[in-house]
Amino acid sequence: MTTTRRSNFAATLRTTILLAGLTGLLVVIGALIGGPSTAAIFLGIGLLLNLGTYWFSDKLALRMSGAKPVSEEEAPRLYQMVRDLTTRAGLPMPKLYVIPQDQPNAFATGRNPEHSAVAVTQGILKLLSEDELRGVLAHELGHVRNRDILITSVASAIGGAITYIAYMLLWFGGDNDSPLGLVGALALVLLAPIAASIIQLAVSRQREFSADATGAEISGNPESLASALLRLEAGAQAIPMQVNQAAEPLYIVKPFRGGGMAALFSTHPPIEERVRRLRQMRPTIG
Repeated sequence: MTTTRRSNFAATLRTTILLAGLTGLLVVIGALIGGPSTAAIFLGIGLLLNLGTYWFSDKLALRMSGAKPVSEEEAPRLYQMVRDLTTRAGLPMPKLYVIPQDQPNAFATGRNPEHSAVAVTQGILKLLSEDELRGVLAHELGHVRNRDILITSVASAIGGAITYIAYMLLWFGGDNDSPLGLVGALALVLLAPIAASIIQLAVSRQREFSADATGAEISGNPESLASALLRLEAGAQAIPMQVNQAAEPLYIVKPFRGGGMAALFSTHPPIEERVRRLRQMRPTIG
């Protein structure tokens, strides 16, 4: 228990530093374009984007995935598992949704534990054993307990703002009084979105490791999640899924195929590393 909490604290600290880096990058871009006044404007834009994303991220995620609410009468086994896990985790019961897709996958959303939702695909309900499904649900509740949706929303909003500003500079040019020359402005346009994306990816990957650890603690059995991840990875590679690219970081495993260079820019850490870390943990239930 102590080891898991220490790991989660370290993950939160690293994520905070990464988010600070994104915010700082946004402000620096403003300063380079037009000085302190523009930097302040860019910071205000970022804060407004964060606020909007925070309040509406759950609705957007559920709509993009095509998730449908499911009642306890329709899915009693699912409700029973989630209710048991939320009791163990000390969390309120989330709203439950089913995504009409054959690929086995799942995600959690919501701005806080009191306004959270867990969505699972039809495919995951068919593929996994009960123990494996409990491991996946515990992982998603780990995201809820760690407030990862808020963190991811902030990272996405700031990163999106940086990319949008870079495109604006490309098409309309910068301030004539900008301290950047032509070459500097072009470099900013090209490098700023790349830097923002790299930071976003680091945030997303770190939160997956943290949710794995928290989920293993909630379920009491790290091996159930490790086994589920291996089966989900194979299922995601074999079965295509119709999903908005922007929603990719939400899912427990990457819903799109990809390897080689694409893996370097993946929103998810390698499954092998996630499984290795889980199998180093000790179970807390018999």
